[in-house]
Amino acid sequence: MPARSKAQQRAAGAALSAKRGETRVSDLQGASKEMYETMTEAELEDYASTDHDGLPEKVDDD
Repeated sequence: MPARSKAQQRAAGAALSAKRGETRVSDLQGASKEMYETMTEAELEDYASTDHDGLPEKVDDD
């Protein structure tokens, strides 16, 4: 499933970086920390690889 917003895509990228050991987990906060704890690396790759073009900055949860 692709990311629904630019913010979600960036959070997934940060979580993926930590999951791969490229950044420290302690640097994560908010959505990226939750994504790190609950999603697999493959799921994070899917979200993080979403193209920014045409995505809103944020999407309100309904």
